[in-house]
Amino acid sequence: MKNKRGFSLIELMVVVAIIGILTAIAMPSYNNYMMRSHRIEAINGLLDAASRESRYYTTNNSYTTSMTTLGYAADPYQVPTGSATPYYNISVFNVTVASATAPASFTLQAVPVPGGPQASDNCGTFTYTDLGQRRITNQPANATDTSATCWGR
Repeated sequence: MKNKRGFSLIELMVVVAIIGILTAIAMPSYNNYMMRSHRIEAINGLLDAASRESRYYTTNNSYTTSMTTLGYAADPYQVPTGSATPYYNISVFNVTVASATAPASFTLQAVPVPGGPQASDNCGTFTYTDLGQRRITNQPANATDTSATCWGR
């Protein structure tokens, strides 16, 4: 009898099944990892914009409502910059002018781009204020993530 070399169809199908199972297990973990990394880009963008707002305030004694005034190329500013598929739009959400009863303030927000990779993220919209308050808003109804989870604290 001759020695046959190669794989039988059954052996090949077992290998294909194992690869399918490993892929089914790995893909959700990979997608969650990618969403978390995109959140970090949004958080870094918010913190950078807050720093620029503070610098702007020291020279103008007021906050601005325009991202272009802060030195960004567009308003809203998209992260990541220059990407064909941006994840978040960062903009100045609210600016309060100082009065006799209240100090000047600002709120920045990072909104997931509709139809983008973060549109289905449980964290929704990130907001950051001049006082350093970190919040999440516009979460999906079934979201279980908290502000601390989303902000990585």
